[in-house]
Amino acid sequence: MNPSISKARRAGAIFAGFVFVVVTSTAADLLFHATGVFPPMGQRMSDPLFAFALAYRCLLAIAGSYLTSRLAPTWVLPQATVMGTVGLAVSTLGAAVTWNKGPEFGPHWYSVLLALSSLPCSWAGARLFLVLGPGGEASPAHSSHA
Repeated sequence: MNPSISKARRAGAIFAGFVFVVVTSTAADLLFHATGVFPPMGQRMSDPLFAFALAYRCLLAIAGSYLTSRLAPTWVLPQATVMGTVGLAVSTLGAAVTWNKGPEFGPHWYSVLLALSSLPCSWAGARLFLVLGPGGEASPAHSSHA
């Protein structure tokens, strides 16, 4: 495979994974606000609802990393590390910007755990791909060093 095409494909796959996570997380938030699971925007949620939000965000991050791996099944774990590192940076920036801005931004533990979960969730999605890859098992073509 042409190395420049491979790099472009990996970059596109990482971008697609990020878009997937942002779009699905935002859609889930809006759905839960619209259906009354979450209170109206601008009102503080209870801690159990923040735990629920953290849980589905983690699942969506795992799915986004899995999608990235499916779209560009070479260098799977390094791609996941890039995704997780960017997720960590974005989450940390979000925590810093909203840290003491009001209760509607949630408890500090939520921001901290969201940031700390970025890398493990990205790695979990990549590992899931390696386990469930074509043929149902990891192959040399789907290793992190391919």
